[in-house]
Amino acid sequence: MQQSFGGIIRRQQHLIRCLLGDYCNKDTFFLVNKGTRMQSVMIGGPHLEVDALSILRSISPPLDPTKHKGQAGKIAVIGGCREYTGAPYFAAISALKIGADLSHVFCTKDAAPVIKGYSPELIVHPLLEESYNIREEEKTSISKKVLDEVDKWMERFDCLVIGPGLGRDPFLLDCVSDIMRHARRSNVPMVIDGDGLFLVTNCVDLVKGYPLAVLTPNVNEYKRLVNKVLNCEVNDQDGPQQLLSLAKSIGGVTILRKGQSDYISDGEAVRSVSIYGSPRRCGGQGDILSGSVAVYVAWARELVSKGKVDANPTMLGCIAGSTLMRKAASVAFEDKKRSTLTTDIIECLGRSLEAICPVG
Repeated sequence: MQQSFGGIIRRQQHLIRCLLGDYCNKDTFFLVNKGTRMQSVMIGGPHLEVDALSILRSISPPLDPTKHKGQAGKIAVIGGCREYTGAPYFAAISALKIGADLSHVFCTKDAAPVIKGYSPELIVHPLLEESYNIREEEKTSISKKVLDEVDKWMERFDCLVIGPGLGRDPFLLDCVSDIMRHARRSNVPMVIDGDGLFLVTNCVDLVKGYPLAVLTPNVNEYKRLVNKVLNCEVNDQDGPQQLLSLAKSIGGVTILRKGQSDYISDGEAVRSVSIYGSPRRCGGQGDILSGSVAVYVAWARELVSKGKVDANPTMLGCIAGSTLMRKAASVAFEDKKRSTLTTDIIECLGRSLEAICPVG
């Protein structure tokens, strides 16, 4: 059943209430502005947990038969090398399972046939090169060719996922750095995970001052970021404040610190998502998360561009993506227990989203 316009408005109003509701007394996170619009004003105090389910429902777009292919989101993953082919696949296929229309993977030539073999649903571009495969005198021309090819596609993408399975080959990282700089100039959001975080930690200027960048570090990646940027050790006693300082020091990027609870900050506010989850820690869940966040950042940004929401789309996208990932992990664990794999969680994404936000 197609959702009515009134139903859409009620969902957006619910988003405002859930951001204002029980979590916002004197420590307000969002303020109503001009009816149905929202404006971020100050950080939360002791109540960091948000009404994540309501946010996810409000951002998830209704299925509309009048829309054409691509309007529900076009995501691109930059990653995948000879050793690592699973991670970019997990991120890209998760984006499709959630509801993006198109999902691309830009990877090395060695990785492309393997990733293509995982699924015909993905559009795979075998463009990237590693040092072992090229001569020194070829590097400049190949780097330019890679950037020129990616540039042909850049304006079509609603969000990039940088880093899953990227590896740490110096030439490959240099090429991806150029792609990130071009994405900034094109105002394309970026979700940075895995080896993309290794790249950013060693060159913070790639994302510094770019509010459409999202970093999704795990425990060790977060430790390296704190050491590099704040020149200190991780302080779990005052974790939210340190996360806030880290995001602010990098210039307002949004950081999703993964853990038993996911903590999210854009340098102005800190929020947490603790709902759902699973004790199983199989590798690849971070890749699902990065693909999920990319889709929800794209959807939230569209609401902002239409003037329906005046809030940080990267914060909203992180909250929604984290919630869905944690829900799918819990559903998969209920069924598989210790044998739960990343592919099991991916298969639960659609069912989990339907349980939270039914189509009709």
